[in-house]
Amino acid sequence: MKRKILSLFLSVAMVIVMLTGCGSTNDGAKEKTKEKTLTYGSAADYTRINPALDEHAEIHKLIFTGLTKHNEKSEVVPDLSESWEFDESTNTYTFNLKKGVKWHDGKEFTAEDVKFTIEAIKDPKNSSEIATNYEEIKDVEVVDNYTVKLHLTAPCVPILDYLSVGMLPKHLLEGKDLNNDTFNQNPIGTGPYKLDKWEMGQYIALKANEDYYNGKPKINNVVFKILLDEKVRAMQLKSGEIDLAQLEPKDIKVLEGEKGLKLYKEKTADYRGIMYNFRNDLFKDKAVIKALNYATNRQEIVDSVLDGMGKVAYGPLQMGPYNNEDVEKYEFNVEKAKQTLTEDGWKLGADGIFEKNGKKLSFKLTCFEGDPVRINMAEVASHQFKQIGVEAKVDVQPEVDWPNLEAFLIGWGSPFDPDDHTYKVFHSSQIETGMNLNAYSNPKVDELIYKARTTLKSEERKPYYMQFQKELALDPPFTFLAYIDAVYGAKENIVGIKDTVLGHHGVGFLWNIEEWDIQ
Repeated sequence: MKRKILSLFLSVAMVIVMLTGCGSTNDGAKEKTKEKTLTYGSAADYTRINPALDEHAEIHKLIFTGLTKHNEKSEVVPDLSESWEFDESTNTYTFNLKKGVKWHDGKEFTAEDVKFTIEAIKDPKNSSEIATNYEEIKDVEVVDNYTVKLHLTAPCVPILDYLSVGMLPKHLLEGKDLNNDTFNQNPIGTGPYKLDKWEMGQYIALKANEDYYNGKPKINNVVFKILLDEKVRAMQLKSGEIDLAQLEPKDIKVLEGEKGLKLYKEKTADYRGIMYNFRNDLFKDKAVIKALNYATNRQEIVDSVLDGMGKVAYGPLQMGPYNNEDVEKYEFNVEKAKQTLTEDGWKLGADGIFEKNGKKLSFKLTCFEGDPVRINMAEVASHQFKQIGVEAKVDVQPEVDWPNLEAFLIGWGSPFDPDDHTYKVFHSSQIETGMNLNAYSNPKVDELIYKARTTLKSEERKPYYMQFQKELALDPPFTFLAYIDAVYGAKENIVGIKDTVLGHHGVGFLWNIEEWDIQ
């Protein structure tokens, strides 16, 4: 009897083992076919996706690619192009394109698309934010399907950086209104990911491009979940609802030491400053701007607003190889600020605010709503200005009337060629285009940054940029405040993330996402 019971027990045990084994095999098969999805908490919302019209959009580089791209050292390398040559005698670039590249709809990418994209950017009716970058391109010549020539009016080294802009498909957009076409909500590119589904204001779902010319990405799906509130992003990262997000300095402490998460603290070329509108009579008085520069305790702003995650700013090129440290930095000096105003004829009124010719030294310092870092910086700066007898009233707005504002908490900066965010921001020719937002004009600055833009050799460009920074400091367009470190939180099982200096708004963290994986 005992033997029968034992035999029965062993038989049942064997069946259980077999069933368990079969279950494990099926689970393993399911695991192999299970798609990997990364959910990114996006601090930006989108109403259109078009790299030829708008800059500073993280999503562009996932859907679109350009003739060139930047590696982790911010060096320009080929992307849709195989190679290029430059003929100095005619100022002509010749690009040899990759063959067999497909648009997301299966059509082949050719030189006609390059010509169409550049001409669309330069066309004034399209009002592209980046048109200034391509001013020197006189015309685009299609030699054959895989060869294109760019004829320039003058040498322009930064053009190689600017050709990293995503190309547009001519076959879908020729003859269309680029600003209003439905393409902007149904983008077709050549990038590692293509649009799957878009619920406006909620999420944008992307899926891996199986025909991507550099190989299918390892992560199958990337979802941009729109989370404009910085605290919501932090909490959803902590709860596991999202896998990755950019964080505000004040929210980092909530996540430090959190199991399963890793924080990436990245240097950026992204600076903040107070921009003064030179259309306003108050700021035509240059002594006022110099006094405000002396009155600004930048280190206090870095410490109190950024929790130390940043560095004091004194100019626009601090994060690159062309930085000039030997410039007027306007070290914090309350007495010098007051003295500068007094020597310029300003006198303290009964209310403790300087006045001159019956006019108080008072202005609005405007910020966009929804940007707590800029608003906090403005509040601190306002308090500091009050200490020297200047009234700066913080004014938070959803939109800005640029020609008529008084002062604005501005942000610019690029980790790439020094021409980016200098020529279009400070050259007086860009007042008319609307990129020189505060109508800053200085003939010496104009001459220096144009010469730097059109000089080929690095050793010859550098002296122009060094002198440009000196001149800009002597006649400041802004009160430069701080460079901001970008902090991203990500699940520890995301691998392949590589450090690089990021751009404006911390854009660029996803620069090599096609190499990432989820373990």
